[in-house]
Amino acid sequence: MKVNISHLKIFLFLVALHSFFVGLGLLFLPTHLFTEFGYNPITENFFRAQGGIFHIVMVVAYLMAMKDPVENKVMVLFSISAKFIAVLFLFGYYIFIENILVVFLSGVGDLIMALILLFLSKKLTLSNAG
Repeated sequence: MKVNISHLKIFLFLVALHSFFVGLGLLFLPTHLFTEFGYNPITENFFRAQGGIFHIVMVVAYLMAMKDPVENKVMVLFSISAKFIAVLFLFGYYIFIENILVVFLSGVGDLIMALILLFLSKKLTLSNAG
């Protein structure tokens, strides 16, 4: 199968959709569910809400990249970078701070997304386009 720009656009949309639902979850899931995922009890909602809003902001970035990946190749590169930075953070947190399974699994998921984005962008040679 030959990779084309539509594949990248669809995948960026799926990444945006993932971030949207993670953001909504951080903003609106009841706090008691977070302890069931392995986190310590939440006594302050600010940082949870900040993380939720951050994920919604990232949706905007992914959709900007998706709109025209060739014209907005810097946003595609930003999207790839954001995913790899998230991987470093999540695995670093899991290894050095606290072994929470959902953090590890989130790192695996972000790594897969980052690698697919990198693969698609390299196949399309966005770095040489325009």
